Amino acid sequence: MAKAELMDFDKALELFEPVLGFEVHVELGTATKMFSDAPNPAAFGAVAAEPNTQITPVDLGLPGSLPVVNEQAVRYSISLGLALGCSIAESSRFARKNYFYPDLAKNYQISQFDEPIAYDGSVEVELSDGRSFTIEIERAHMEEDAGKLTHVGGATGRIQGAEYSLVDYNRAGVPLVEIVTKMITGAEKDAPELAKAYVSAIRDIVVALGISEARMERGNLRCDANISLSPRGSGTLGTRTETKNVNSLRSVERAIRYEIQRQAAILAAGGTIIQETRHWHEDTGVTSAGRPKSDADDYRYFPEPDLLPVVPGAALIEELRAALPEAPSLRRRRLKEAWGFTDLEFQDVLNSNLLVEVEQTVAEGASPAQARKWWTGEIARVANEREVEPGSLVSPEHVSELIALIESGDLTDRLARQVLEGVIAGEGAPHHVVDARGLKVVSDDGALIAAIDEALAAQPDVLEKIRDGKVQAAGAVIGAVMKAMRGQADAARVRELVLERAQQ
Repeated sequence: MAKAELMDFDKALELFEPVLGFEVHVELGTATKMFSDAPNPAAFGAVAAEPNTQITPVDLGLPGSLPVVNEQAVRYSISLGLALGCSIAESSRFARKNYFYPDLAKNYQISQFDEPIAYDGSVEVELSDGRSFTIEIERAHMEEDAGKLTHVGGATGRIQGAEYSLVDYNRAGVPLVEIVTKMITGAEKDAPELAKAYVSAIRDIVVALGISEARMERGNLRCDANISLSPRGSGTLGTRTETKNVNSLRSVERAIRYEIQRQAAILAAGGTIIQETRHWHEDTGVTSAGRPKSDADDYRYFPEPDLLPVVPGAALIEELRAALPEAPSLRRRRLKEAWGFTDLEFQDVLNSNLLVEVEQTVAEGASPAQARKWWTGEIARVANEREVEPGSLVSPEHVSELIALIESGDLTDRLARQVLEGVIAGEGAPHHVVDARGLKVVSDDGALIAAIDEALAAQPDVLEKIRDGKVQAAGAVIGAVMKAMRGQADAARVRELVLERAQQ
């Protein structure tokens, strides 16, 4: 794949105005699929199943099979629409979206077109410096997910260069809500950060509602990022591209920045932008061409003849409105106060996009300070090295358990980092790693004193130096003891014992 020419980001913004738009797909965590009673692979706690084992005739589009709407998916969709500040349609209907889907056997997707379940909303997004930006929501509509293709034989796992492809229909029919924004202007240099902050805000809302795990690395939440450039001051819209299925917050930010630089270079050289889908490559940090982007007319939408309109009724809408959790902005203020964080400490959590992980870790019993320390410190460091989201490495439950082992004195911070390494490597929960690797702190004073005596025997002048007031001399003994105990001693306790010996 030839590397595209890029323009300097600041230079691109001198010449062009970015126009954004986002389509975020949220897999709903219902027990069964959108239109069948097959188990939903996106359900909370769902275990990965063998390919093509969680399917029914409806999912495969077999003749004579008829779809039935999942009531819980409708309730979840209404709740999400309300949380986005949308109006809920008194009546909405499903439509068939037609084009060749290799991973939807019936060759059309059941979606919503001109009558979505929710419309006309807005989301307040907060940038890292505290500024707010309002993003208007055009619609949120219900649909079904497609299956999954696995491309075999190529070097990259993508269709280019693959020898053949395998289809897994387990995901086909998983209930989705697609959230479509209105055109976003005025973001300017903040466009990449705004993209990341918007998707993060959607994730926070979805998690707060309890309707999806919203794990981007698992595909529970995916973003299609639209971007076009207008010559500055022209008032004319440019041709847009749509970068598909970006599955991490970091990637959303990087993809927007890359497309601005790529499109600016093409336009400045007198070229034209092709209206197309593009694929984001996490490993190389570039996008590549997908397929020409279709307009609505190309999909030949028509009403789904096998499904009645969805008419929720005012009572149901008000019931769901009354059950909405607090708004994310209010939640952030409440958590900051409850955790006792300074502005800088809380902003550190927000800037790292780790509010959900820290909150869940605290809910598991960890102290807020320790939860922040581990998520924004060691876990974030490892995630940055591997270029993945921190939440994909370790669960809040395991982080809370790790912190409990530290606070109980069973682990030092140094040992805890080794335990975390084992958890990330898939060796099990923290206590399993401690047992398997033999990492527990040695708390037996007898064993520590024996190691101290051995160290003092090798350095007989240390006790005299300490007794003469040169307390820093104890450091050599402490270091020798820690080495002998393979780092599994409590350095503070070793120091206490060394000083006690000096008084004898």
